[in-house]
Amino acid sequence: MNATPESVDLVLEPADNARLANLGGPLDEHLRQIERRLGVEVNNRGNAFRVIGEHESVRAAAEVLKGLYAATATEKLTAARVHLFLQESGVEALLEQSEAEEVDVTIRTRRGAIQGRGPNQKRYLRNIISHDINFGIGPAGTGKTYLAVACAVEALEREQVRKLVLTRPAVEAGERLGFLPGDLAQKVDPYLRPLYDALYEMLGFEQVARLMEKQVIEVAPLAYMRGRTLNDAFIILDEAQNTTTEQMKMFLTRIGFGSTAVITGDVTQIDLPRGTQSGLRQVVEVLKDVEGISFTFFLAKDVVRHPLVQRVVSAYERFDAQAPKGE
Repeated sequence: MNATPESVDLVLEPADNARLANLGGPLDEHLRQIERRLGVEVNNRGNAFRVIGEHESVRAAAEVLKGLYAATATEKLTAARVHLFLQESGVEALLEQSEAEEVDVTIRTRRGAIQGRGPNQKRYLRNIISHDINFGIGPAGTGKTYLAVACAVEALEREQVRKLVLTRPAVEAGERLGFLPGDLAQKVDPYLRPLYDALYEMLGFEQVARLMEKQVIEVAPLAYMRGRTLNDAFIILDEAQNTTTEQMKMFLTRIGFGSTAVITGDVTQIDLPRGTQSGLRQVVEVLKDVEGISFTFFLAKDVVRHPLVQRVVSAYERFDAQAPKGE
């Protein structure tokens, strides 16, 4: 499958502000629900909508938007109604049927072999191997960061790169980093723990410590990337939904010769101040037609943590959909 996302533009008629607000829901929660379920990005200005993602998902989301907009003529949409509409439309089942078996890609590290689970993870690994800049977009638990670290470790051990750089923006929901002790690197260090954990699993604690001491592995906040050019490096930007548009552009222009970059994030979990556009949301549209850049869109069904995690996520989604607003 082509790693470049495609987009579909649609205009919902008749243009009616009340119906459009009904379709989007409070703070566009209905649109975010569609994004999570179908693995797409939905942007709109008035009644003009653009859906970006994989071919089948984009077509399915466009049909869902048309169907829901038609429903707004006679009913008030709720999260529960959107959830039910997605189930009754059968689009998720069609997406599953359309997924062809992907070729296995094996990542080998000293601690063992790592393979993708399911077509999206397999596609993601294949994209990272064959593209210089890669985006993995979707919910937590889908393996975006873990698989990116695995590819980085393999590239380092095969001496395809000389340095690993792992970074993320210094933004966390509900946290005020300025009140934490230490400099910026020490403040952000706890939030980089998922990256450390993956490195420890694949290389061992002592080896990671040695490589960090030699600055072969660098784990740093995104602010430290400004003004640098990274050649012969494998660079991972995690939690990219919390970059501003300026930060995303800055990061992408740090990439030098012989380098591979992987950018991961979940566009439905943005912790930026209200009114600040996410760099990850913008970059999907800006770069969707640029050759040499891959996009992999993960779905909730791609979650590969403990089997109970998927059930917990589904239970919360049902509860949130049914709960009256204001609780």
